[in-house]
Amino acid sequence: MKRNSFILLAVVAMLSFFNARVNADPVEVQLEVGYIDPTYDQEVPHRNPVPEVSIDGYTLIFSTPCDGCLLRIVNEDGGVEYSTIIPTGATTLVLPSYLSGDYELQIISGSYIFYGDITL
Repeated sequence: MKRNSFILLAVVAMLSFFNARVNADPVEVQLEVGYIDPTYDQEVPHRNPVPEVSIDGYTLIFSTPCDGCLLRIVNEDGGVEYSTIIPTGATTLVLPSYLSGDYELQIISGSYIFYGDITL
């Protein structure tokens, strides 16, 4: 009886260990829009659509094109932890695994900045 209990406990432990993050659904990043130059005192135009971006672990998923935009990951102190240009035609982008914690995701396109919070 002890042997069966031990085997059952071992199987349950292994299943929970290997199944921890399998089949996680992407989370939509809620982006807001602003201007790069805060002295530019105009309303945000509605003709420039806000990109649709989701995150699954360390992978960003672009539902709308962000070709050639600057992507920045900014820490809570305002420091840029990671920065890259989004390649043309990219539908995903893997962030570096050294990032861990709460960040602001920024996508810069011309004079517009799209930003939202992410946790890695």
